[in-house]
Amino acid sequence: MRTYVDCVPCFARQALDAVRMATDDPALQARVMRRVLAQCAEFSFELPPPVMGSQIHGIVREETGEPDPYLERKQAANQLGLEILAALRDRVDRADDPFGAAVRLAIAANVIDLGAKSGEELSEAVVRAELAGALDKELPGGAVDVLRGSTARAHSILYLADNAGEIAFDRLLIEHLPAGTVTVAVRGAPVINDATLEDADAVGLPDVARVITNGGAVPGTLLDECGELLRRCFAEADVVISKGQGNYETLSDEKRPNLFFLLRVKCPVLARDLECSIGQLIVRTGKGGTPDP
Repeated sequence: MRTYVDCVPCFARQALDAVRMATDDPALQARVMRRVLAQCAEFSFELPPPVMGSQIHGIVREETGEPDPYLERKQAANQLGLEILAALRDRVDRADDPFGAAVRLAIAANVIDLGAKSGEELSEAVVRAELAGALDKELPGGAVDVLRGSTARAHSILYLADNAGEIAFDRLLIEHLPAGTVTVAVRGAPVINDATLEDADAVGLPDVARVITNGGAVPGTLLDECGELLRRCFAEADVVISKGQGNYETLSDEKRPNLFFLLRVKCPVLARDLECSIGQLIVRTGKGGTPDP
């Protein structure tokens, strides 16, 4: 997916959020913002937005010396995710369709995205409300059944994770996938509030799946810049589940069967691209067409 002019204000807001978390020095904040705005002016709109995201957070790290400005927020999100999951797990177990319930919660948890929203907009109350209402939300007709059938037949599933906190609910969904088939890929280094190995450990993901990194610090999955292990897993997996906006933006043009995008639509640009409404929960197959029989 290409970048649009509508993305530019979001780039600037994201940079300001990050630098304010990294430093209280107004002069340093101003220097970072000047560099980010200059980079935006030169950025190719033919590239996906996470490429600019990677450049923004590289500038913040370089200028401030802070390797992970979002660390405390990620830790808090993981704890919140585990608390909410504990409260909702019984509803999932008692649901008429526990798999479908787990899918809905995993997608709804994609709201925990500090790339799309500032921390002030993404309060604990907002997250709790989104997840509490997720089990009553509709998904596109047949989408859950297509995902269910494809994963049930799979011998290997690659699950591309997105954000800290959200991954607690990825764990819930993985518990409803065939045991021993799932490899979860997290980011190779901190970027925004995207999940890393530390976040995977915090929610117990290694207890239910093999966990690897994608080898990079891009808030998405740019296959050409990922490590060899991730590229091999992507090529060989029977099913790839791509969670979240950044992974969609970087993989939406991939043509391969059994690629599923699971995300919550959080901005007008994505809503136009997916031809849906903001706030909608999405399960889509990739451009490779119908999943393998």
